[in-house]
Amino acid sequence: MTGINIVTGTVAPLDQANIDTDQIIPKQFLTGITRTGYGVNLFHDWRYQNGDKDQVDPDFSLNQPEYKGASILLTRENFGCGSSREHAPWALADFGFNCIIANSFADIFYGNSINNQLLVLTLPNVELDQLFTKVANNPKVVITVTLTAQSVKCEELEFLFDIASHHKTNLLKGLDAIGQTLEHDAQITQFEKARRSWL
Repeated sequence: MTGINIVTGTVAPLDQANIDTDQIIPKQFLTGITRTGYGVNLFHDWRYQNGDKDQVDPDFSLNQPEYKGASILLTRENFGCGSSREHAPWALADFGFNCIIANSFADIFYGNSINNQLLVLTLPNVELDQLFTKVANNPKVVITVTLTAQSVKCEELEFLFDIASHHKTNLLKGLDAIGQTLEHDAQITQFEKARRSWL
């Protein structure tokens, strides 16, 4: 996978807490094992009225034209809670999001996102509030997230975020769990050669 460092783009606001994975991508759409084709059903029950893709809900932020093409999702605490499904970050990425900014994430969703090169970061509510205000005042305002600097910039605002060093490295290098293992291929090979043959 390709590594990620800087994400620059407009923002789609989703000012709601405790959004679970079944709301992100309902279970009936978890029909494949590839990472593409899920974006059309992202937030399906909120984007479409009566489950009909021809009846788009105009009040849902992702359906509003001013947020079309946003690459950053701005939301609230406990995003990605509920059942474990790797399809949730797949759907977000397939829709076009490269970064999710929230107050907190469910642990499994967070790990799945990092493993799939979706940059997820947390900010305190006081800073999130300022970003929500920026987006409300100007839907085309641009946010730049720089992983190496661990910074979020929006016009005159600049916030710093924390991220575990191994998560940061994996995102920068484009490593998933398999890629992390292959980073130690030489050591693994050496260990296997040194083992007693009967073990």
